[in-house]
Amino acid sequence: MSSTSQKHKNFVAEPMGEKPVTDLAGVGETLARRLEAAGFDKAYVVLGQYLVLKKDKELFQEWMKDVCSANSKQSNDCYQCLNDWCDEFL
Repeated sequence: MSSTSQKHKNFVAEPMGEKPVTDLAGVGETLARRLEAAGFDKAYVVLGQYLVLKKDKELFQEWMKDVCSANSKQSNDCYQCLNDWCDEFL
């Protein structure tokens, strides 16, 4: 695994629960506001979208770009965070 942020490590270290979207790696306040405005108010809702897209990296990154104007680094960090979480808990 490539080097990951502390935020990423913290997210992957524990079950999903009611984590806010800001707990996802790559998602700061601005992207969080955009995601919440689109109805993605919790990390588990974003996880649901990730799963609906069948864990496909390209589709997920395109979805993030469309929904919250995430750049490629932000969407990649978020994808990797959810992917590693799924490896750990699903």
